[in-house]
Amino acid sequence: MKDVSILTDNGVDLDKALEYLGDLSFYDETLETFLEENEERVPNIKKYLDEQNMEDYAILVHAIKSDSKYLGFMSLFDIAYEHEMASKANNIDEVKNKFAKLMEEIDKYTELSKKYLKEGE
Repeated sequence: MKDVSILTDNGVDLDKALEYLGDLSFYDETLETFLEENEERVPNIKKYLDEQNMEDYAILVHAIKSDSKYLGFMSLFDIAYEHEMASKANNIDEVKNKFAKLMEEIDKYTELSKKYLKEGE
């Protein structure tokens, strides 16, 4: 059995996540998918920012925002929402200024998720 306190002690709103996803088994599957998809998303987010391609950037941060909501990663949800709105407004300066914070949050929840999933192996 996995230790959910790894998540809850680090700010994950697991109660809200389970309202959306139903049970821990489906939560774990969704979390694994999130990690897999981010292996491609994160480099592409960086690439789209470098290219100043805000349309595709917005699509990827929207996906991260949505996944974060379902997984209870509320601080990542908030920052991804800010990035989605800024990129849809083609506000490249705001996106650039907040990019490090987005990456920091993604890294935080990626490491936390890996630790949680590994704990139950």
